[in-house]
Amino acid sequence: MLISRDEALKFLYEKLPTPQLRKHSLASEAVMRRLARHLGKDEELWGLSGLLHDIDYDSTKDNMKEHTLTGSVMLKEIGFPEEGIRAIQAHNSDNTGITPESDFELLLSAGENITGLIIATALVYPDKKIASVKAKSIAKRMKEKSFARNVSRESIMLCEKAGLPLDKFIELCLEAMREVEAAVMP
Repeated sequence: MLISRDEALKFLYEKLPTPQLRKHSLASEAVMRRLARHLGKDEELWGLSGLLHDIDYDSTKDNMKEHTLTGSVMLKEIGFPEEGIRAIQAHNSDNTGITPESDFELLLSAGENITGLIIATALVYPDKKIASVKAKSIAKRMKEKSFARNVSRESIMLCEKAGLPLDKFIELCLEAMREVEAAVMP
């Protein structure tokens, strides 16, 4: 049985003290919920997986080979579904060796990465609002490797492997992040 969102938030705040990581987690949750809704998938599972995907980051940031593996143990202890745990592990595939395969796994990797690109783009706008960002601006920034250089463009492009063209993916993710803008902006 899936934990409630309230339980997941409490767990997140207990295990992930860094405010920026919490904001990133909330943005990832919003994106995953929107993608699930669009695709007719399990919105709760996808959303909570987005929310908890970096649950162990504060404790593993100095050893990325442990990132998501430590979190997996934590998530198993609270009875989180194996499907969600695998998607979370797959978002750190460079270090875990667990390659994203299902649409869920591919889109968690793509979705959690695009949140950083959207926020970075909003921050260069005069009003610093996600609401002002256009999808074509995100697409343009995808090509600028020096812009938000820590954002994996390769991971974002996994959306296409999951059957979502990049332009539609960007549009859905922007919609999601506009809804939670107050909670996710620095």
